[in-house]
Amino acid sequence: MKEIRFYRTESGVCPVEEFLDSLTGKQAQKASWVLQLIEDMEIIPVKYFKKLVNTDDIWEVRVQAGNNIFRLLGFLEGRQLVILNHAFQKKTQKTPKKEIQIAEARKKDHLRRRKML
Repeated sequence: MKEIRFYRTESGVCPVEEFLDSLTGKQAQKASWVLQLIEDMEIIPVKYFKKLVNTDDIWEVRVQAGNNIFRLLGFLEGRQLVILNHAFQKKTQKTPKKEIQIAEARKKDHLRRRKML
């Protein structure tokens, strides 16, 4: 079982919450269902949660609501904690490099600030 938390910037902004707030009710409901599935299941189907290759250990939460495809990116902290730090609507087959770079930069920021505590 995993625990999901959302990354916050140094100024307290939560990019994933802002993204989820921008979705329609049905889209947000589906995203919430997928996040709950990830927290509740011991073995999570790749259809919903997958490690991205050629990244700095970035994972993606995969949400499809009708014709809309969303990705929430983040990383594992330990074995059970998932920190989601970036979200976007996917419009291409491959996850765009710039989206991965944002997630990797936020991961570094999170880990750097955590060490300072």
